[in-house]
Amino acid sequence: MTQQLLQCVEGTHDYFGAVGRRFAENLATAAKVFALYDYERIVTPIFEPTELFARGIGATTDIVEKEMFTFQPGGEQLTLRPEGTAGVIRAYLQHNLHKDGLLHKLWYVGPMFRRERPQKGRQRQFYQVGCEAVGSSDPMLDAEIIALGLHYFSLLGITGVTTRLNSIGCPACRPRYRSALREAAAPLLPSLCENCQKRYDRNPLRLLDCKRDAAKTAALPDAAAFLCAECRDHFAAAQEFLGGLGVDFQLDRTLVRGLDYYTKTVFEFTHPALGAQDALGGGGRYDGLVGELGAVEMPAVGFAIGVERLMIAQEALKTCNCEPPLPVFGVALGENGKRAICGLLARLRHAGVPAAMDFGARSMKAQMRAANRRGALLALIVGDSELEKGVVVIKDLRGENGEQIEVPLAEFEQTVREKIRVKS
Repeated sequence: MTQQLLQCVEGTHDYFGAVGRRFAENLATAAKVFALYDYERIVTPIFEPTELFARGIGATTDIVEKEMFTFQPGGEQLTLRPEGTAGVIRAYLQHNLHKDGLLHKLWYVGPMFRRERPQKGRQRQFYQVGCEAVGSSDPMLDAEIIALGLHYFSLLGITGVTTRLNSIGCPACRPRYRSALREAAAPLLPSLCENCQKRYDRNPLRLLDCKRDAAKTAALPDAAAFLCAECRDHFAAAQEFLGGLGVDFQLDRTLVRGLDYYTKTVFEFTHPALGAQDALGGGGRYDGLVGELGAVEMPAVGFAIGVERLMIAQEALKTCNCEPPLPVFGVALGENGKRAICGLLARLRHAGVPAAMDFGARSMKAQMRAANRRGALLALIVGDSELEKGVVVIKDLRGENGEQIEVPLAEFEQTVREKIRVKS
């Protein structure tokens, strides 16, 4: 009996080939851009105590109520992380990073897990790159972190990103706003969707986030009218600093983000290529989260960006050919040539030059086809004849009539490096 072929779970993906290389390039670019802004990478576990997310994200959020993968081995309730910030702050507190009094700028990358209905831009396992700057309430830091995100998009060739910006206040002024929202929304409540009816009591700010009832909630009060003096000044300064950095943004009174820990500045990066779920990522300030999870109050700001969403935008913009050509492909003629090629490629690799070869006993023509399929810039050809003369043939594969020269074995490495540097 033929067994049924097993497939990956719906809402998860395998990444390999061109897509895998694009995925890896996006992560490598993240490492480069975070280093430019003095962020240090942090690696946290993919599962944490469930309580961390209930306290950190908010027990009444959609994520905690409906979307977490939770399991209970041996009586301990654990959850696959649905987002990265709570774990980073847990590590920050556990390892006493707050005691040195310094600003800690941390970045992360890895898989997140949410039990969602899979659709474009929404998966059950998805990757995020994100950063957290913990230890400063300076609004200039809000502006810098937004500029960092936009810098990342530009390095990936993603144009047409819109930055949406809002302030949702702080614990001092938000209660008045929540009360005003409930009062204004009360007459609308019978006609609102089921989610909005639940949010009315638990988190009325999320009424502004509903796409289905957007026309009905458009007239609800604006958070700006209820901000305290400190929040108004902070938001005004953040906008001023963004202008100084040359960052264009749109004020959006409906932007509240979906997690309870946000305070003051919130922002979102959107792109039309993603359709209705148009957010590439977003974040904001969360000055109360460190205190919620530990015994110390510490201001912080951060963001997370969905890697799969980046790739959707790159595909739409045709900026997906991020794979550099393989510099060198070794073509071996006979067993002696195969042994020689193996040694020559090892020398190149130790010198930092990527190289490959064909491991079958195939003809020269077949090996050259393999070199072309891999996009190699140069072919190194070695057989008995070349070994007798102490040379290697270097064939330039760029163009239809590439140059072919013989080079002494002692000089081949330098010649390869010069040809790649000059013509690639």
